[in-house]
Amino acid sequence: MQSVNLTQHFLIAMPAMVDPNFSKTLTYICEHNEQGALGLVVNRPLNMTLSKLLEQVSIPITASECDLIPIHFGGPVQTDRGFVLHEPVGQWQSTLAVSSEIGLTTSKDILQAVARGEGPHQMLITLGYAGWAPGQIEHELAQNAWLTVAARPDVIFNLPPEQRLAAAMELLGVDYASLSENAGHA
Repeated sequence: MQSVNLTQHFLIAMPAMVDPNFSKTLTYICEHNEQGALGLVVNRPLNMTLSKLLEQVSIPITASECDLIPIHFGGPVQTDRGFVLHEPVGQWQSTLAVSSEIGLTTSKDILQAVARGEGPHQMLITLGYAGWAPGQIEHELAQNAWLTVAARPDVIFNLPPEQRLAAAMELLGVDYASLSENAGHA
């Protein structure tokens, strides 16, 4: 398959996706290169708020909004580790600049700032991430496991999780309910 860079794209799981980690998911690709790909599932909130997570890692909380920020399942890799997708990129200790506007931070300093009410104005916090080995994502695309579309930050940051998959499908001009579970090959 021809090389493609899916950084800043959504992966939309096709209805036939049987892997429970990815069934009915929308995944934002943060990095895709010759070493593989890294992304975050953005439409699977966990039954946990940021306040609970901060308590578990002993970060003092002074910002009341931490009770309202949901934690998401980001993928099946390193589910005990936090990942913060945020806008703007900012100056954190360990940040991957996904674009000039969006960063992915794994260092504790961003959580400490959020706990004080000083974090980024837009963010999605996950436990875990989705990872693909070199060529794996291209193989899965060839097997019709995913649809792809250029991502829009407003889908991630401004919509409730349950609306994100349908919104990404709208970017393609397709209704998710109309997709068949059977792949066709011309």
